[in-house]
Amino acid sequence: MPSQPDRRFWLFKSEPEVFSIDHLAGCPSQTTFWDGVRNYQARNMLRDEVRVGDGVLFYHSNAEPLAIVGLARVVRAGYPDHTAWDPESAHPDPKSTPEKPIWSMVDIALETRFAQPVERTTLARTKGLEKMLLLQRGSRLSIQPVTSEEWRIVLKLAGRGA
Repeated sequence: MPSQPDRRFWLFKSEPEVFSIDHLAGCPSQTTFWDGVRNYQARNMLRDEVRVGDGVLFYHSNAEPLAIVGLARVVRAGYPDHTAWDPESAHPDPKSTPEKPIWSMVDIALETRFAQPVERTTLARTKGLEKMLLLQRGSRLSIQPVTSEEWRIVLKLAGRGA
């Protein structure tokens, strides 16, 4: 997958019981909004930095095994997360309103599911990924930047790159 010069890369975490790559594959046009982010640092990235065309590593967290299970791409840049002001949603925030939204989301589309997930243990022992945010002690953000070199290495581990 050739890289555009201004294209950025991200890792999005999701618990597979909540929303898995299979759920994404089952969405109309294999596209959905990425809602429910309730961390200000992650929200700021969604709102201010994630752009249409950016690449996404889809990571299954709180799972066995912990692994990057596929790729997606951003198809709509940050906009207000309407689930925050829906009291029936899984993650409402009564302080967020349509007039004064607090939280943001983006839309993503499935690119591919990996035939073999790239497990966290593999990532941790791979040269070139030592500084990957996912692997840093205490790193819990559900949205994380990934460098172009880390992206290339992960694709290679998944059998999708040179």
